[in-house]
Amino acid sequence: MAKHDDIESESETEAQTEARRTRRRSKNGDNTDTGSFPMVRRKPSRSLNANATRAKVVTSVLVGLLCALLGFGYVVQVRNTSSSYESLSEDELVRVLDETSTQVDKLEERRNELNRQLTSIQSAADKQKEAEKIAQQNALTSGILSGRLPAQGKGVTIHVTQHGTHVDAATMFTLIEELRNAGAEVISFSSVRVVTSTYIKDTKNGLIVDGEQLSSPYTIKAIGNPSDLQNAIQIAGGVGSRLKVTLNATVSVAQTDSVKIDEVRTPKQYQYARTVE
Repeated sequence: MAKHDDIESESETEAQTEARRTRRRSKNGDNTDTGSFPMVRRKPSRSLNANATRAKVVTSVLVGLLCALLGFGYVVQVRNTSSSYESLSEDELVRVLDETSTQVDKLEERRNELNRQLTSIQSAADKQKEAEKIAQQNALTSGILSGRLPAQGKGVTIHVTQHGTHVDAATMFTLIEELRNAGAEVISFSSVRVVTSTYIKDTKNGLIVDGEQLSSPYTIKAIGNPSDLQNAIQIAGGVGSRLKVTLNATVSVAQTDSVKIDEVRTPKQYQYARTVE
């Protein structure tokens, strides 16, 4: 009897196990009674309009993002052109280097040309300035030598006074020549400027110097080295001694640091002489 109960209990247990398996298969949609396949639940379908709207939005966002990226890249490229060489190939870099070298050579050549022009202009200006300076110096020298311009400087003042005996023209001309030989640069005879063409002529009333009547006392002014000029007049046996001893004239020579000769001459108009061209 006990054995029979164990068999029944064991049968019940198998029946319960089979029942649980049947419930699980029914829950998963596998109906053993009908032999149908498991049922798959379908997701609810979305409308076509919703999908199209979503596609448009996504596309617009992507296009906008792409445009923004392209714009940013362009700005970066413009602002950093020098750094863009990193992306160039070796051949492209060589070409860019050649073009740059050519531009540098052209600029250097242009700079040299401008420097040559500047040097030429400066040289021309310096030559012109030097020529003007020389012309001014020549005009000044010519003006002093020709008697057209007044002059002043160190020199001597000589006074010759006759006493009864006539002081002749030859003696006074010798006095002027002695001053010239001693280095006198400018000479005046009383109110007459002495030049290369100056002449002295005797008259009953005195002397005529370059057509102007002069009488004693005579004043001769000379610009030059004062010591040399004084020695030329007062040297023993010279023109000063002749005036004193032979002509009984009074001769005085005074050195001074400021001899001023205001007497001037009008330039002579030459009839035959012409400058060499």
